[in-house]
Amino acid sequence: MMRAEPPASATLHARHGRYPQATSVEDFRRNLAAVQQRIASACGRVGRDPASVRLLPVSKTFDEAHLRLAYAAGCRLLGENKVQEAQRKWQAMSDLADLQWSVIGHLQTNKAKQVARFASEFQALDSLRVAEALDRRLQIEGRQLDVFVQVNTSGEASKYGLEPHAVAGFLQALPAFPALRVRGLMTLALFSADVARVRPCFVRLRELRERLRDHAPAGVSLEELSMGMSGDFEIAIEEGATVVRVGQAIFGARAMPDDYYWPSADQPSTT
Repeated sequence: MMRAEPPASATLHARHGRYPQATSVEDFRRNLAAVQQRIASACGRVGRDPASVRLLPVSKTFDEAHLRLAYAAGCRLLGENKVQEAQRKWQAMSDLADLQWSVIGHLQTNKAKQVARFASEFQALDSLRVAEALDRRLQIEGRQLDVFVQVNTSGEASKYGLEPHAVAGFLQALPAFPALRVRGLMTLALFSADVARVRPCFVRLRELRERLRDHAPAGVSLEELSMGMSGDFEIAIEEGATVVRVGQAIFGARAMPDDYYWPSADQPSTT
């Protein structure tokens, strides 16, 4: 597939922190349409179908009132980093029967019970202990859960995620946990305005998937690549992302710094 010329590095992350707050259904509809247009444009540069990219709106830090506006604008799956925050919102919004929740942040084993109860998707699996805890609780709940394996492609010791060389062995162990439906891989790129530093994080995940795809055990799918956030999702799409996790471009800038929600990172992310 031919690669388009990357956008100027000065534009990457340029919108970070400067998105106005969405305060009405119309604001959310306009923001969602703008993000979908950015998705379509990125797909057009590399000959992809925009329908091959799923937008995951990330609602972390925003209150129930804002989430209800987003729901009214059409959002039916929302991403949250912190389990307790996500569970509170799930309980408060239980009247919206078709609203689903994706947990996209690092999970401790003692929080597996909550995730098994309410989440439809978990995007940060990087530990067999967590896999076992989730599987056990899901079986008690009589549920299954879509999961993505998180890979550290930035090389930052402070980031969660498996080292790329460890992913093959990890995947081989996952069929032991039948309540987990493995859908693909996830990564967080470097937070940088330099496209030349950001793009390789996405390239590494795509190339890893290509190497492992034909050798994945039965029942383990590597079709999905979750990568890219508000500041860099167009680059991720150019490199094969099938899921982009976008918060601020939809909800507006957050009051809390991102490193509060990604406490393991030296640099903040821009969902």
